[in-house]
Amino acid sequence: MGLGGCIILIAIGAILTFATDWHMQGVNLTVVGLILMAVGLIGVATFSGIARRRRVVVPPATPVVESEPHHHRADGYSDGYGV
Repeated sequence: MGLGGCIILIAIGAILTFATDWHMQGVNLTVVGLILMAVGLIGVATFSGIARRRRVVVPPATPVVESEPHHHRADGYSDGYGV
């Protein structure tokens, strides 16, 4: 569940808790709304903790320094064996 889903849960829970006056037999909508808001808040806390861990600052890579190209001579003495 992403951040948007958590915010939707909080909004639905708040609507059920504070903005409705329905009375259903066997279901307390105030408690259901509070549970939805609690689950949404736990989800937001979890999501923000995971998102914070993903934002690790990586130091820039060390530049690769290329060595000078080897110039091979045709006489065979530049490879170190003929010296």
